[in-house]
Amino acid sequence: MALVPTDSQAPPLALYIHWPFCLAKCPYCDFNSHVRDRIDQPRFAAALERELAWEAARLGPRTLTSIFFGGGTPSLMAPETVAGLIEAACRHFTPAQDIEITLEANPTSVEAARLLAFRQAGVNRLSLGVQALDDAALQALGRRHSAAEAVAALELARAIFPRLSFDLIYARPGQTLAAWNAELRRALALAADHLSLYQLTIEPGTAFEALHRNGLLTLPDEDLATALYDATANAAAAAGLAAYEVSNYAVPGSESRHNLAYWRYGDYAGVGPGAHGRIAVGETLLATRRHRAPEMWTERVERDGHGTTRETAVSPRERAREALLMGLRLAEGVAADRFVIRTGVALDAAIDLEIMSAAIDAGYLRRTPTRLIATAEGRRRLDALLPRLVM
Repeated sequence: MALVPTDSQAPPLALYIHWPFCLAKCPYCDFNSHVRDRIDQPRFAAALERELAWEAARLGPRTLTSIFFGGGTPSLMAPETVAGLIEAACRHFTPAQDIEITLEANPTSVEAARLLAFRQAGVNRLSLGVQALDDAALQALGRRHSAAEAVAALELARAIFPRLSFDLIYARPGQTLAAWNAELRRALALAADHLSLYQLTIEPGTAFEALHRNGLLTLPDEDLATALYDATANAAAAAGLAAYEVSNYAVPGSESRHNLAYWRYGDYAGVGPGAHGRIAVGETLLATRRHRAPEMWTERVERDGHGTTRETAVSPRERAREALLMGLRLAEGVAADRFVIRTGVALDAAIDLEIMSAAIDAGYLRRTPTRLIATAEGRRRLDALLPRLVM
C-alpha cells in the first residue's frame, strides 16, 4: 500500500531543528536539553547544516511547509545561525508560499532583546515559554524570568511577529481554581492567535518526579484537575480560541501547521541531537532518531554526515496505532480515507469495534462515514480510552 496517493508527488515535509542547550534544567522537563558552560556555536551550526543536507539528499524534492526550531532554548542561538539554517532548508527543499517558521524562546530580558533579529532572520511565528504569570509559580517551576518580564516580552513579540503563541502550565501544586481563572484572564488579554495550555504532569527522571515520589510535591486531585481543564477550555472559547487539540487553542486558521503535521501523521524530518522523524521513502515509512548527546552527535555528523542512532521501517499495524494515538488528540479527529493511505490498514480494522461502540454510547467518540472523532468529553479521557480502543 502506498503511503501517498499514486497520482500525487512526494508528501509535503515539516522540518524540526533541535537546539539542545539551556541555561538551566527546569525540574518538570524531560526533553533532551543540556546545560553547558561553553558552546562552540559555529561548529554546532555547521553540524546542523550538514545533517540537514544529508537528509535532503536522500529525501529528494519536497515542499517544505514548516520549520520549527525547538529545544532546549533556540533563542540562545545567534540570529545569524537561525538565518543560515532557514536559508539552507529553503535551498534544499521548496518552501511553501505560506511556510510557517517557528522559533521557541524564553521571555528573559536578554532573549527578548534579540526578537527583532530573529524576525529579520526569517522567523514568522514565535512560541514563548512563559509557563506562568505568577512570580512564586515561576520560581517553583525553575524559570529564570519574572511575570513582568514575560508580559514585556509578549507585548514586544506581538509588535514584531505576525503570529505568536505562548505556553502556560496549570494544575500546579497548591493552585486553586480561582487563582487559575484570574491567571487565565490575564493570559487571554495578552494572547495573539494561539495558546498552549498544558496540565502539569510528573515525567520520569525529572527533579519533580523525585520530589513527588518522596511526598514532597503534591498535584491537585482529579476533581480539581478536571475543573481546571474545563475552566481552561471555557475561557479560551469565550476569547475566540478554539480547542483544536487537547492542550492547544487557536483562532480558527491560526493552528500550528508544524504540530498539525505530527498529529495528522504527516511526514516530518528531525535534525539535531535526539531529534526524531517519520519520513516516507518509497513504500516505506521510516522512524528516525538521532544521538541524544550533543557532543557525540556532532562528532558523528562530522564523520558520517548524520548522527542517526536508529532507523526502522514502521509496520502497517504500528503506523495505524501511531496515527490513531496522534489523530484522536485533534478536535477534527482521524480521516478514514487518509488513514488507509498512510497506514495500509482500514480504520475499522485498527480499532476495537466493541470498545468504539461503547465509547460512542457514552459520548466519548463520534463515528461519521468519513471520520472517527473524540468528543470534548472523550479528549479529556484519552489516556484511559486509547489503550482499550486501539488494537
